[in-house]
Amino acid sequence: MESEDAILALAALAQSTRLDVFRLLVKHEPDGLAAGDIAKALAVPQNTMSSHLAVLSRAELVLSERKSRSIIYRANLAAFQRLTSFMVEDCCGGRADLCAPVAWCKPARGKRVKATA
Repeated sequence: MESEDAILALAALAQSTRLDVFRLLVKHEPDGLAAGDIAKALAVPQNTMSSHLAVLSRAELVLSERKSRSIIYRANLAAFQRLTSFMVEDCCGGRADLCAPVAWCKPARGKRVKATA
């Protein structure tokens, strides 16, 4: 991943609604959600949601597929993994073993992992 790609992805996620959209789509993997269902779940007008989904799509954080009359959106987990890997690439002075818990943590459903200083 290039720095420009990481900046685009991080900028897309640096807005609360878009971050909520991405997290919602991660929860609904691998099936994804229709755009209208995303808007309804987050109480956002559909035209506003379309704009947010377009930003996430340009950043390659979401994938879309037309199914009948709906467009189904899914989190692009491969792109998110590339972003995460990019962020910790030079972690801990080359001691990747120290970064492993940060880079690949899998929190339990509904639980948050506390960052340690």
